[in-house]
Amino acid sequence: MGSLYNEVGVFSGNANPALAKAVCEYINIPQGRAQVFEFSNENIFCKIEESVRGNDIYLIQPLSTPVNRSVMELLIMIDAFKRASAGRITAVVPYYAYGRTDKKDQPRVPITARLLADMITVAGAHRLMTVDLHSGQIEGFFNIPVDNLTAIYLLADYFRDKGLDNPVVVSPDLGSAKRARNFAQLINAPLAIVEKRRMGNDDRSSVLNLIGSVEGKQAILIDDEIDTAGSITQAADTVKKAGATAVYAGCVHAVLSGPAIQRLKDSCIEELVLTDTIPLQENKQLDKIKVLSIARLLGEGIMRVHAGASVGAMFPKLQ
Repeated sequence: MGSLYNEVGVFSGNANPALAKAVCEYINIPQGRAQVFEFSNENIFCKIEESVRGNDIYLIQPLSTPVNRSVMELLIMIDAFKRASAGRITAVVPYYAYGRTDKKDQPRVPITARLLADMITVAGAHRLMTVDLHSGQIEGFFNIPVDNLTAIYLLADYFRDKGLDNPVVVSPDLGSAKRARNFAQLINAPLAIVEKRRMGNDDRSSVLNLIGSVEGKQAILIDDEIDTAGSITQAADTVKKAGATAVYAGCVHAVLSGPAIQRLKDSCIEELVLTDTIPLQENKQLDKIKVLSIARLLGEGIMRVHAGASVGAMFPKLQ
């Protein structure tokens, strides 16, 4: 099926330009030319340096640190391309910030994930492409098509190729159990779950129980996001004390804020496998961290959307 639009154009904000470059290399097209910068008064400016009239435009911008600047850059870029008569604008947001604020779990609190969805839509985006949303219900916050790609197959391929002789997949909490179950199915390993209870809004959590057996096995902790690394390192300690012979971890989004790097450095995790949805800053690099690129995943998704082909066909069905 051919596209209704003209040429594909891939542009980038300042959140992860290296990923945008890698995506363009995979698609084999030049990266679109645009200036996105901040004036001394902190106002953000965008100028497109080529014609995009009628083109199928993809704006790659994870909403990573500094989060609020990344959000504003994306919104301003969308508006600029809309006013430049782009045929279709797809916001490619590998990491969707505020994903945890997806419901009213306390009195008098916002649903910021919904607010952000409204802002992206009102700015003029025709479509959203993202990777492993923290909560699937966020897709329903949009009144435009959403392609929620997953990097779980990429992580599974890496750990399968390691050839671990007796692996067990561990979910660091109940909320990640479905993701961990799918991962366990992909590498043909049993599943265990660390039950925990989060205490308030200050990133403290209390580990309560381990469901399943890890004794004598190599544990692989799987989560969608590591923020302060409190949950993942607590879970690692729990499975190590329960008899795991080695502890590995895999996650899609490496936020790694606050004490995360020191916690990971001091933890019993032997290897942490991440993706580049969020760029890993130089001061956050450790010998035990391995970064996998999602450029091929995004590039394939972009080519399929442009051609009107199935995006879901990229991912084999899981039971």
